[in-house]
Amino acid sequence: MSTRTIADVGTAELPGHAARLLAGGHRLALVSARQEADGFGVAYLFVAGDPDRRTELRLRLPSEQPAVPSLAHLSFPAGRFEREIRDLYGITPLDHPLPRRLVRHHHWPRGWYPMRDDAGPPPAFGDSEGPYPFVTVEGQGVYEIPVGPVHAGLIEPGHFRFSVVGETIIKLKARLWFVHKGIEKLFEGRHPADGLQLAERVSGDTSVGHALAYCLAVEEATGAPADARAQQARAVLLELERLYNHVTDLGALCNDVAFPILHAHAGRIREQLLRLNAEVTGHRLLRGAARLGGARLRGFPDPDMLHAIGADVAELTELALGHSVVADRFTGTAFLSAEAARDLGTLGYVARASGLDLDARRRHPFTDLGDFTPAHRTGGDVMARFQIRAEEIATSIALITHLVETPAAPDASPSLEGGSSGVGLVEGWRGTIAHRVELAPDQTISRLKIVDPSFFNWPALPVALDSAIVPDFPLVNKSFNLSYAGNDL
Repeated sequence: MSTRTIADVGTAELPGHAARLLAGGHRLALVSARQEADGFGVAYLFVAGDPDRRTELRLRLPSEQPAVPSLAHLSFPAGRFEREIRDLYGITPLDHPLPRRLVRHHHWPRGWYPMRDDAGPPPAFGDSEGPYPFVTVEGQGVYEIPVGPVHAGLIEPGHFRFSVVGETIIKLKARLWFVHKGIEKLFEGRHPADGLQLAERVSGDTSVGHALAYCLAVEEATGAPADARAQQARAVLLELERLYNHVTDLGALCNDVAFPILHAHAGRIREQLLRLNAEVTGHRLLRGAARLGGARLRGFPDPDMLHAIGADVAELTELALGHSVVADRFTGTAFLSAEAARDLGTLGYVARASGLDLDARRRHPFTDLGDFTPAHRTGGDVMARFQIRAEEIATSIALITHLVETPAAPDASPSLEGGSSGVGLVEGWRGTIAHRVELAPDQTISRLKIVDPSFFNWPALPVALDSAIVPDFPLVNKSFNLSYAGNDL
């Protein structure tokens, strides 16, 4: 059972409260701004595990020249959230150490903040703010390689600018947010049930993760949780989503080091999992299964079939790691230290591959998973991120078997107090997903803040690529496999 604490604080008190929470083992999960009739409200959500604790600090700001004291000196993610709300709401983070724009692109006119109620239609393309101020790296033999924002594949746009000497990367800058879709704005004014399909489509490969975080947030706000058996079914869905995505990544990583036969076999296994998804839910990507107040499954997956798939994956993994070329390309490539992973606020397999014990299944559980210990590695390189995926596949199969065979405890889902807001935290396959919902008096959504783990993990990619070589970029990028869609909301 989670403990949620809400405190109204003044701007002068905010840094002290935040410092104490961070020093006490909390991390900043999200910052949500909202325009109100007489100004702005800003909510800072800090979370910690063992036991599950959630502390929300709320500020009220005036309509004219709204500003908050920057927390960037305390938390790197805080600095990015502050830049985001400045670009979208016009709320200034005072004394921010890196006040350059984050979300805003050059064609947005100055003074246009798309999340404000008076924003109006999107602006015409132009060049009102000039090009993004990339840091220029100069020196003998240094040259730049621009990649994107338009790519040859189906991925969404992102620009990568490499500063290189020979083949060695000395700096990489990733520029995202080319498609600000206004997803969060689209939720406003909807009844919660009408927002579920939209939540499923925040990031197409994470249908269950975002839908379930949304459901948990709405259920906390309305005081109407799902029963214990439904929570178990939801946990099964999360693991099925983890399985097919991790198998896909194992194959793609092998393909990036010229081992296409294993990529083909991973595709074969992925197809088995997608067909299993369709049998369990009626949809290959598991859409429509997570519902407000429950879950809809046609049946539970067959544990024997899953164990056979697990043995197949284990053989694929053994063949990959037993190949000298694969081992050579994976080992030591794009190292991300535990200190850097912690300072940047990384989540999911990126964090666990660098030795961090971060997993919402254990820190913020919504159902009993038994004797569950998340897999983790300390290597921090492509090899560790490959091994984490392989180990999590075995863990997911064990969890599904446990959930299918274990009756739900009758008191596993106590009633909630309810209120005007709620928070949902789940361990999606990329990492912890957070949704925070606010409901209007008529029970429509007045604000939904979404945080995909990719928001936290994108800044770690350039850090890991420091001193890597340009030909390793596709491999390293795949080892992180971050979402553009989940980031560019």
